[in-house]
Amino acid sequence: MTDKVSLHQYGHSFQAKLIASLLTNRQFLEQIRDILESSYFESDANKWLVEEIKNYFSKYKKLPTLEVLKITLDAEENDILRVAVIEDLKNAYKHLEASDLEFVQEKTLDFCKNQKIKDAIIQSVDLIQSGDYESIKQLVDEALKAGSERDIGHIYFEMFDARYEESARKTVGTPWEIINDLTDGGLGPGELGVIVAPAGIGKSWVLSSIGSGAVKDGKKVVHYTLELNDAYVGLRYDSVFSGYASQNLKFHKDDVKSKLEDLDGDLVIKYYPTKTASVQTVGAHLQRMLTLGNEVDLVILDYADLLRDTNKFTKEVRHALGNIYEDLRGLAGEYNIPVWTASQANRSALDEDVIEAQKIAESYAKIMTADFVMSLSRKVGDKIANTGRFHVIKNRFGPDGVTFPAKVNTNNGSIDIYEGNTVDGKEQQGKMDNQEEYVRKQLAQKYQDLG
Repeated sequence: MTDKVSLHQYGHSFQAKLIASLLTNRQFLEQIRDILESSYFESDANKWLVEEIKNYFSKYKKLPTLEVLKITLDAEENDILRVAVIEDLKNAYKHLEASDLEFVQEKTLDFCKNQKIKDAIIQSVDLIQSGDYESIKQLVDEALKAGSERDIGHIYFEMFDARYEESARKTVGTPWEIINDLTDGGLGPGELGVIVAPAGIGKSWVLSSIGSGAVKDGKKVVHYTLELNDAYVGLRYDSVFSGYASQNLKFHKDDVKSKLEDLDGDLVIKYYPTKTASVQTVGAHLQRMLTLGNEVDLVILDYADLLRDTNKFTKEVRHALGNIYEDLRGLAGEYNIPVWTASQANRSALDEDVIEAQKIAESYAKIMTADFVMSLSRKVGDKIANTGRFHVIKNRFGPDGVTFPAKVNTNNGSIDIYEGNTVDGKEQQGKMDNQEEYVRKQLAQKYQDLG
C-alpha cells in the first residue's frame, strides 16, 4: 500500500518531532511501538532510528540513550547511512523542547491506528469471499485495539509479592533521621515534598541540605534554581559539604576541593530566571538529561512559587499556583523521581513560633497536592542563636502535627533537627525558651571580643 509512507504529508519537522518523542516519552513508545512501521518514514535514516529504538525498547524495556545509539551506529557499515542518521538525530534533538510534541504524538497514533484498520479491511476482502466471518471479526477487533494503552494498573491479586518488595517504594532519604523515620525512609519515586517558610528564613538552605545529603549517599541530584544563579548555589553546596562559611570559602579552596572529591554522588545545578520557566520547561531539561544517559535520583526545585503557569486562562494567583503544584506532582509521577521544593509563607508567619497550614501564601492547593509538607519558623532571636522550629504540617506516610527543635546555621548551611526529649533537642529548646537572655549574652560576648 503506497499510503503507508504518507507521514510525508506532515513534513520533515513533524517526523523529527516524532523521533524526538520516541526518544523521550516512554509511555508513548510503549503504546505505539507495535503499530508504528519504519516504512511510514521518508528517509532511510529515520527508518533506521525507528527500528533501533523499537528493538532496544523491546529487549530492555527502557528508552535508548544517545550513547546506546552511538555504539549501535558505529557498527553500521553503510557510511552514507551513518552520516544521515547523525544528521537526523541532531535534527530530532533540536525538537526535544518543542511545545507541540503532544499534538505530534496524538496525530501519529491516529495515523497508525487508521493504517491498521485499513489493512484489516483490505485483508477481509478475501475472507468475505470464503465466508470466514470469524477471522474477519478477529482482524477488525485486533485493529481497533491497536495503539491502546498497555498499562492497565496494579493487578491486585497477581502482584501481591511486588507490594512487599523493598523496591516497591525506593526512597531517597533526608540528612535528618527523625524526618526519615516519619516518612518511612524519605521521599519515594513520584512523591512531592514541600518546605514552607517566610522570606529570608532559610528555605534555600534547607533544600541545599537535602540535596547535599543525597549526594553524600551516592545519589544523582538535579537542583533547579529560579532565584539565585547556579554559581552562587554551587557555593552554598560548597559550604554545606565543607562546613566553611560562605564568605570564607575562598580562603580554603584546596580543602573544599579535597572534600568534594570524596563524595560518591553527583550534582547538576540549572538556573532559570524567575518566572521564565514552567514545569514543562523543567520536564524538558530533565528529559534531555535522561536521554543523554544521565541518571537522576532526586530533583530539588528552589522554588515552585517562582515557576510560570502555562494556563493562559488562569487569572488569579492562587489558581495559578495550584496549577503549578499539580503539574509538579505530575512531573514527579511521570519521571518516577522524588521532588523537593519550597513555598512562601505569609508575612504574618514571621511572628509565629510554629507555622501551620493556614499561613501558607496564596493557595491551599499546595498542601493538598504534596505528600509531605514541613514548615520552618525562625524569629530574630533564632537567627542570632542559630535555632529554629520545624513543624510537620502534612505527612502521607505517618504522623503529622509534630514540632522539632533545630540548630540552623545559615552561614555554612549546617542544619540539624532533633527530637525534643534528646540532649541536643533540650539544648536548642532551652535557647529558644530563654531567647532574650541568650541573645543578651551573645551580644555581650561579641562586644567584649571587639573590645
